[in-house]
Amino acid sequence: MNTTDGPTDEHWIDPEIIRPYVVTRGRTAPTRGRFDLISMALAIGPPPGPEAGLDPEHLSILRLCREPKSVAEIAAHLNLPAGTIRVLLGDLFDRELVSAQEPQSEVDMRDVKMYRAVLDGLRSL
Repeated sequence: MNTTDGPTDEHWIDPEIIRPYVVTRGRTAPTRGRFDLISMALAIGPPPGPEAGLDPEHLSILRLCREPKSVAEIAAHLNLPAGTIRVLLGDLFDRELVSAQEPQSEVDMRDVKMYRAVLDGLRSL
């Protein structure tokens, strides 16, 4: 009888990796939207009932987002990676259970003056 019938170190998978993978069903990106770390999510409408078939993580997000929360805040509250939160928010967005506000860029990326200011700042270092 072999006393090493259990998993070996080389076959052991960290549960911190497994949980997000299972929660998102292996998906790594939301179906729509980017959901930056500072994107704001807000639950809309009444809380869904059990017939909605939502996972516990989805329901936790909806409870948190009764007031606007950023992706970073949601990730911190639920102790999940931001990428996982993005996927879950995408699910809720698709079902019209949350609204999302993407951050607005205050800088026109085609503005040559902005690039000159950055270069001047780097040169002064």
